[in-house]
Amino acid sequence: MAKTVAIGIQSFSDLREKDCFYVDKTAFIREWWDSEDSVTLITRPRRFGKTLNMSMLECFFSNKYAGRGDIFEGLEIWKDERFRDLQGTYPVIFLSFAGVKQNAYEKTRNVINGLIEKLYITYEWILKDERYTDKDREFYRQVSGNMPDEVASLSLNVLCEWLHRYYGKKPIILLDEYDTPMQEAYVNGFRDELVAYTRALFNNAFKTNLSLERAIMTGITRVSRESIFSDLNNLNVVTTTSDEYATSFGFTQEEVFAAMDEQGIPEEEKENVKFWYDGFTFGSVRDIYNPWSVISYLSKRKYDTHWANTSGNGLVGKLIREGNGDIKSDFEQLLNDGIIETEIDEQIVYNQLDGDDNAIWSLLLASGYLKVEGIIREHPNDTPVYQLKLTNFEVKQMFSKMIKGWFQKDRLLNKFVSAMFKGNVREMNLYMNDVALNTFSYFDAGNRPSDGKEPERFYHGFVLGLIVDRAKDYMVKSNRESGYGRYDVVMEPKDANDVAVIMEFKAFDAYDGEKTLEDTAVNALKQIEEKKYDADLLQRGIPAGRILKYGFAFEGEKCLITKA
Repeated sequence: MAKTVAIGIQSFSDLREKDCFYVDKTAFIREWWDSEDSVTLITRPRRFGKTLNMSMLECFFSNKYAGRGDIFEGLEIWKDERFRDLQGTYPVIFLSFAGVKQNAYEKTRNVINGLIEKLYITYEWILKDERYTDKDREFYRQVSGNMPDEVASLSLNVLCEWLHRYYGKKPIILLDEYDTPMQEAYVNGFRDELVAYTRALFNNAFKTNLSLERAIMTGITRVSRESIFSDLNNLNVVTTTSDEYATSFGFTQEEVFAAMDEQGIPEEEKENVKFWYDGFTFGSVRDIYNPWSVISYLSKRKYDTHWANTSGNGLVGKLIREGNGDIKSDFEQLLNDGIIETEIDEQIVYNQLDGDDNAIWSLLLASGYLKVEGIIREHPNDTPVYQLKLTNFEVKQMFSKMIKGWFQKDRLLNKFVSAMFKGNVREMNLYMNDVALNTFSYFDAGNRPSDGKEPERFYHGFVLGLIVDRAKDYMVKSNRESGYGRYDVVMEPKDANDVAVIMEFKAFDAYDGEKTLEDTAVNALKQIEEKKYDADLLQRGIPAGRILKYGFAFEGEKCLITKA
């Protein structure tokens, strides 16, 4: 009989006690424990079972679950006799930063302090024991949501020492979603303050803590060692390119297909599930599926952007929207099912996201939006160059919806495109100026203020809008070789009987002798003709009379379009 597929249960004990559908990941317990690593950081995309696995570790090791081996019966870890004796034998400190999403430093600090205070309250009773002193009780009274930083920095270290003193065993620390506050700090501009607070907390908890048995942290990104892990040389970092724990998070194809069989889903649906949700790669293991999407599909029997719809895309959308022309041009390649090549640094430095394209692609890879197709190494000492593409169809659909959202107001982009295919320049100018007026500042980089506007940020974003708006019928390309030069945008029809479009974008420049926007637009049209941007289209057999050519002239947020 097929088990109930429950969505959103993150408590391992609840999942097992209710006998809900569960993919056995308990081999992770053995792999981690046998590694003997002091502190382990594992990065995986959101909704990949990190919290459930941390809950599983708590249920297995924590003395709060002593005698609860029943919830592991029938699972992989329980087949190993030596691990049965470990179950429920350690004090465990379990802390999650998943909900720390405040927009200011003081609020973030107070929330983290409040989480630590709740931990302390659960152990208030041990302070009544004679092994604890008045000094211990005084420190306990200082721990609160607004405690001084010097108290906060020592709080996890001190709690470990107290538990070690009481139980005679060093505790295990489990810290889930450790990097959520750092992402919010970057978006809201208080990264430096939070780095100082977090560095002190982590170093005292994980580096100088003589009462720590082991610790494990999970998150989406590997925040650079130079920021919050500066003194943590005992840290084993496991990222999406590592082979360790490759199948511990996410579902393998074998696990997905077995679940579909259990649920009685027809064989022919397996290829559709693979098309939508396969594509993640961890280390050398391919064909990893997003568990949230698979579970949602098993429950609802509906294909949708389940994972992408669970929020968490704000930072990614901001980086692409405000990114420079190169970022958007590469993203055009990805949306057209292409591959980009870039160096990857898995140590995310948030303050580099404003000016380092590679840092942005590194973040998208760590977050699960991109996958590694191959690695190019010209020489053993060279920095490897990664070949990346969008992870799967679900991710592509998510980005398409996100980009369409940039131009939602009054469906202006759709109206503009309709006017363009009809050759109606008057309406094109009307709609384009409305589009620019409503969205120009939206594409301007908020973290990179400047006195001058950067129109290329807007029109590269506009091209992304064209791609997702007309993806069914057109290949939209930009800044590619054709004839004697490089055009800005070509919309090549998949059906040679449809019209094609060439657009050249130019910013008004008085130094080029241009006195008006009309001069700039005319120069754009001249460039289309002189550099023979229609060469590829003509060679494909599209008649010259079915190739529409437009010159776009920009000056700030103003735009003028002319037609050949």
